[in-house]
Amino acid sequence: MSLTRRSVLAVLASSGLLPVIGGNALADNVPAGKIKLGDKRAFSKDMLINYAREKASKDYSESGKIPKDWIDLTYDQYRGINFKPESALWKKENKPFEAEFFAPGLYFPIPIKVSVVEDEFTQPVLFAKDVFKIPDFVPKLSDDPSLGYSGFRLRAAINDPERKDEFVVFQGASYFRAVAKGQSYGLSARGLALKTGDAAGEEFPNFREFWIEKPKDSSNSIVVHAFMDSPSVTGIYSFTITPGENTEMDVECTLFPREELDHVGIAAETSMFLFDETERSRFDDFRQAVHDTDGLLIKNGAGETLWRALANPTALQISSFVDENPRGFGLLQRPRNFEDYSDLEANYHKRPGLWVVPGEDWGKGAVTLVEIPADKEIYDNIVAYWRPREPMEKGSKHTFSYRLVWCNEAPVAQNLARVIDSRMGKRVFEDGRLANIDFAPNANLPDNLDDIKIHVSSNGGSVSKGILQRNPSTGGLRLSFTFSPGDRKLMELRAQLMVDGKSASEVWLYRWTTT
Repeated sequence: MSLTRRSVLAVLASSGLLPVIGGNALADNVPAGKIKLGDKRAFSKDMLINYAREKASKDYSESGKIPKDWIDLTYDQYRGINFKPESALWKKENKPFEAEFFAPGLYFPIPIKVSVVEDEFTQPVLFAKDVFKIPDFVPKLSDDPSLGYSGFRLRAAINDPERKDEFVVFQGASYFRAVAKGQSYGLSARGLALKTGDAAGEEFPNFREFWIEKPKDSSNSIVVHAFMDSPSVTGIYSFTITPGENTEMDVECTLFPREELDHVGIAAETSMFLFDETERSRFDDFRQAVHDTDGLLIKNGAGETLWRALANPTALQISSFVDENPRGFGLLQRPRNFEDYSDLEANYHKRPGLWVVPGEDWGKGAVTLVEIPADKEIYDNIVAYWRPREPMEKGSKHTFSYRLVWCNEAPVAQNLARVIDSRMGKRVFEDGRLANIDFAPNANLPDNLDDIKIHVSSNGGSVSKGILQRNPSTGGLRLSFTFSPGDRKLMELRAQLMVDGKSASEVWLYRWTTT
């Protein structure tokens, strides 16, 4: 797998270059620098929309890069440069939110612009080297106010009323990620996915400029605006972010294509799935599973609830779930016990899921899942997004609104038995394979298992009728069935539980492929 921007972010996250939730104390008593603001200018949302429209009418141009001495930093040198927490924006004003900034350099050679909005005016945040603690082993670096930062993070009292922890980060292309209370960073969201999985290659738009609205003393939300730019499209995004038990983002975006766009991903999510109990034999690892998320949940426009278990294929695969006005979708992490992973460092059991709630008539299109082969957990190899059916024409304007919910479980009605685990393996005494699906306990399931109808099917090969048993470990039910692909290299499997002709469980979907 080549080192794309997506995989670079995964490398940074796994190595500690991207932030880790925690402490807020000034390291080694280093004097704090001060965030400086530039001259005031008028600000309005309409001005941002007009700005993006005007940019789209002109040819795309690359932003200038930072000085070479910053780009040439080694991995360890860049990692050693840390923002001084006491220099945080609004630190001394006792606001409910604080903002900290990341240094440019290494993987982030193109700086972003950040401004603060207050009372319909905006002021740019000027670059200042003294807001960073720079260790002695880092060479002397140029200090120019026009340098710019590479990203920022926001802090709030999300876990402890006496301490502000970071809960959201914007850094790299149009990527951002967040956590809810008690969670550890995992999957990322993206402003826009373009041509993901296309043979000609993917395009990665950039958030070039940000405007952060100064919060009121009593605010429980903070608003961030972003200007997105790429060779194909410009756009303005507005995020109203509310941290808590679930961290919610109400998103409004306006897009202006520079050229016709026939493969656009709205509300895109990027995650990592290396292996679980369905393909354990491919990895010699002490852990039972390694993934940020293990399934794609879809509540489609017809009201059907689908759970598509994720896979790490040996060849790129794309799945499209054609729909009209979906009610929600998202990548989720269902196993929530430490013993599901046994990893003391990665804390996969604390990784967030991300649920998307469309805010208006999205029309016809498809929830799209891209699964990319990966051999290491440093690669983000899973992408999910909404792909509108109709292309976006050059010079047109398109608006979308949606809510992103960073959560442990999707905020949907629990009237159906949820899939909590999927396991597969080779049959011992006969040809074919065995699949086990564990469903969570649900009050709507009858006590008499004979009253539950099992539906198992595939698009080819053969599948057994299935057997339903109680699982004393989970308190729920386990559905077991066998399947035989024959000469097929791919099978689409489907299973669900029915009561009185109606769904009593999520529809379990899985794409089995030869390894």
